[in-house]
Amino acid sequence: MIQTIHSYWAYLILVVLILAVLKSFYGYFAKKDYDANAFRLSLFTLIVSHIQLLIGLLLYFTSARFGLWSDLGVGEVMRNADIRLYLVEHPTINILAVALITVGYSKHKKKLVSRPKYKTIAIFYTIALILILSRIPWSVWPN
Repeated sequence: MIQTIHSYWAYLILVVLILAVLKSFYGYFAKKDYDANAFRLSLFTLIVSHIQLLIGLLLYFTSARFGLWSDLGVGEVMRNADIRLYLVEHPTINILAVALITVGYSKHKKKLVSRPKYKTIAIFYTIALILILSRIPWSVWPN
């Protein structure tokens, strides 16, 4: 059940993160004022990404795969690309992505002018999006 929630919540993350990235680029290049909708979207992206992180950590530590660390050992986990993706790469990269979203959100709040706000969100959220897309287990997702 946790895995199902984690998988479906990932759709929400991707949609909201893509919307936030697109809005930030549009706002930056069109020289729009940073309005309440832009703020809400960046905040909602932050919130849903943190919820996904919590669901993911719960899944990580309660899944049967977690036992592979002790069953196989670190060396074998690192040698097997599929196991390494689930136990090392996916969690590490996605934690980094959520950290980038958090940093980007925090930094943008300190800016006083609209363009720097949009630029900060655009940079940090885009890097986070690229990282997330790079570590989705595409062979089994969106199942």
